[in-house]
Order: sequence, then structure tokens, then C-alpha cells
Amino acid sequence: MAIGERIRFFKNLRGMTQKYLGMQVGFPENTADIRMAQYESGSRTPKADLTNTLANVFEVSPQALTVPDIDSYNGLMHTLFTLEDLYGLKITKLDGEVCLHLDKGMGTNYITMFEMFSAWQKQAEKLKNGEITKDEYDNWRYNYPTLEKR
Repeated sequence: MAIGERIRFFKNLRGMTQKYLGMQVGFPENTADIRMAQYESGSRTPKADLTNTLANVFEVSPQALTVPDIDSYNGLMHTLFTLEDLYGLKITKLDGEVCLHLDKGMGTNYITMFEMFSAWQKQAEKLKNGEITKDEYDNWRYNYPTLEKR
């Protein structure tokens, strides 16, 4: 999810208008909504200081707004949090194990994600059972969904 979408998500979550948010981050009242619209639409990307100010207004970490860096544990966590917001990915415990699962209440998102996760699980099971090699499994993953459509 791009930063503009995250700004819009948190703005809506907090019940703010573009004008109000723009004024909270220091834009003049007469241009606050226009300036915020540019960031939400993606036509402009906020610099770090504005991202930090937005994070303060929303009372979230700046990492919750930026496109996560999955090369760090914190970045990975914020990626998972975004997937929770967008697709209903949930975290629970099952038989004492921490598990990620899909929220059935997410309608078509659930159906689409269920089909994709099921295809992934099927390939992982084939690897586990020795039906395919690690190279074949990796080939499937790194070419998904191309190989899925064949």
C-alpha cells in the first residue's frame, strides 16, 4: 500500500477531513485540503519531516505510513499490519502455535486470498511430501501466478 493510501486510510480511520488534516500538519487553511489531496493521490510524496508530522497527528509510528522495508523485522511487522488492514489477515493461536489466517468476513477479498493461499499450501505440501523438488517449488513461487494459470 503506497503512502498516499496509508494517509487516506488513517485519515478515514480517525474521522478527519483533508482540510482538517492539512491544517494539523501546518498547511494554511485556504490550501490545506488541496495539499493533502496531492499526497493522498500519490502525485506528491511527503518528505521524512512531513511523514513524521503526519504520524504524530495520527498517533502512529512513521513506519505505519511508509512503504515497509521487509528487510527488517519492524518493516515486516508493518507489512503484516497493512495486510491485516487491506485483506483481513488475522493472527491467532491454534494448538499453541501462532498462526496467520484469513478473515471470512472480508467477502470477495477472503475468497480471492483463500484461493491464492490454497494454491500456495498445495505446492508447499507437495514439497513436504517429496512430490516436487525445492527447485520446482521455488520456480512455482517466483513465477506465480504465471505457472498457476497453466
